[in-house]
Amino acid sequence: MYNTTTILTEITKHMKDNNLILSDLAREAEMNPGTMSSIINGNRTLSVDQLDRITKAMGHPVGYYYERYVSEYLTEANPNWRRMSPFIHNCAKLNKLDCIHDVVNLLMDKLGYSESLFELAEELFHEKMYQAAAILYENVALSEKKQYSERLAMCQYRLFHTRQGDNQEKNYEAAVQFEIYVERLDEIDQLEALKDLANTYRSLRKWDKVELFAKALGDKAKIQYKLEQQRHHVKKENSKKPSFPLFAYWAFSHLLRAEVCEAHKDYEKALQHTYKYGDLSWVKDSDETTLKWKRQYEEWSKANTYVNKLHAGEIGVLADYVTFFSSRKEELLSGLDNILEAANRYHLNVDNILNQFQTEILVLLHKPECVGTYNQQLVIERYVHFTHELAVYYFNKNNFVDGFTFLLNCLGKSTLINNKSYIIKCVKLYEFYQECAASETKTAYRNLINEVDNDET
Repeated sequence: MYNTTTILTEITKHMKDNNLILSDLAREAEMNPGTMSSIINGNRTLSVDQLDRITKAMGHPVGYYYERYVSEYLTEANPNWRRMSPFIHNCAKLNKLDCIHDVVNLLMDKLGYSESLFELAEELFHEKMYQAAAILYENVALSEKKQYSERLAMCQYRLFHTRQGDNQEKNYEAAVQFEIYVERLDEIDQLEALKDLANTYRSLRKWDKVELFAKALGDKAKIQYKLEQQRHHVKKENSKKPSFPLFAYWAFSHLLRAEVCEAHKDYEKALQHTYKYGDLSWVKDSDETTLKWKRQYEEWSKANTYVNKLHAGEIGVLADYVTFFSSRKEELLSGLDNILEAANRYHLNVDNILNQFQTEILVLLHKPECVGTYNQQLVIERYVHFTHELAVYYFNKNNFVDGFTFLLNCLGKSTLINNKSYIIKCVKLYEFYQECAASETKTAYRNLINEVDNDET
């Protein structure tokens, strides 16, 4: 049987069952008795705020009647945005995404609601209610898919953000889908978008893509910086401000391009890019933000100079590099990872360094954290790379207990983030050394492989 009771009949029944008169319910709901009377008698439309007050007075959780509210109060021929907007906002707070879908479906058949939905989506996005915002962005994008609009591009940019997570395959799909919309964004937004795209591909080690978007970022940042210098004395108060100083985007593009060169083992060219972003003496501004970013890039340049030389085989820089990152928490994971990679490549013994950071490594095993300026995807990717290098290092030393410990840790995290490349590397490494594995290690490995198989089905 279908439930034919309405919200108003439920309220009336509650009053009867609890021997309440209208003024009693109004007092409990902290509402004016006259307003309550008009609502009960059907002479006044129930707002979502009034519904929440009455719902709590009846002893139900807020949102208890939201599904009915959609069908009873929002399915009008001419939708009332003043009622719909706060309702969607409340649904977002309560994570009642089905209700948001229902309301948006009602609106998308009507003309003229794209702008209002987009503005509300922006509110939700900045309040970090990403799932709810994504529903609105998706529908606005759908309604404007045939238009070459900046709003459509911004919807796609926001959706790219909301789709970023631990699953690296999905991160890749989201990046590819967003790429074609970058040029439609405002010039300042393009800088952020190119930075974000490059960072996503960086976490996926898609180096050709990183080079493509890093170069575009550098070119556009250089143009914007020159324009800013030309209008320095006639700045418009309402002009859009970038999240970082314009020179910082240019510097970041060279940092990324240095990483690409390093990945391709072109260490000489990597150093050229590294020296470029390390020398920002041409930036003449002296405000606090400018000085902060100049110091930051100078420090990164120093660190990455060590890294490039180390990977190129200049082992003499090892001690100085350890000294450099040992006092910088945000550089610890990348520092240890770089040392392990060099150790495996050049057959170095770095046991003393691993012993020095034994406590920190154990902490990383349990919870690799996002620190400093590195986003979560980059931290997790670096962590997976590090645990794989650590496993290889211990296997090379015939330390099979520690080798399998880090191999299983790498495989587990790779499975969690759906990193197929590292899953394959872990499987190959395990198969090479499986005869040295203890029975409990073999069981743990089979359990992880079963998880991989389940994810594929």
